[in-house]
Amino acid sequence: MKINLKNINVGNLIAERVGECDIDMFRICNFFNCTEDEILKMYKEESLSTDLLLKWSKLLSYDFFRLYTQHLVLYSPPDGSEKISGTKSAILPTFRKNIYTKELISFVMEQLNTGAMKRNQVIEEYRIPKTTLYKWLSKYNHVHL
Repeated sequence: MKINLKNINVGNLIAERVGECDIDMFRICNFFNCTEDEILKMYKEESLSTDLLLKWSKLLSYDFFRLYTQHLVLYSPPDGSEKISGTKSAILPTFRKNIYTKELISFVMEQLNTGAMKRNQVIEEYRIPKTTLYKWLSKYNHVHL
């Protein structure tokens, strides 16, 4: 299954992962302390609360939050471009935006290798530094991640 990081439908992805893991519905219902109908309803939800997503991540041994992190890497504005005006120092921790996972690198390499995007398009659309992209090309161009 190909994951669309632009429009994440976490319910469908959870259902897919449950199928991959071959987990019994009885076990899932016990874990969540709910009915089968409630579980099936979650499979149809486009988004879930963070506490439910954390439970699914634990049960299925899969980091569903990483999907959203990758969405931010690909589709959010670059750091510093949209400062919130009138704010003092930030209380929340700040994170670096350049969290390049193997999945992200593989996605970008696939876009380039299939001709879906040109190098300049990748650099502009996903704001990947030119030097980083060229390092990826030399390192991963003929390697299946």
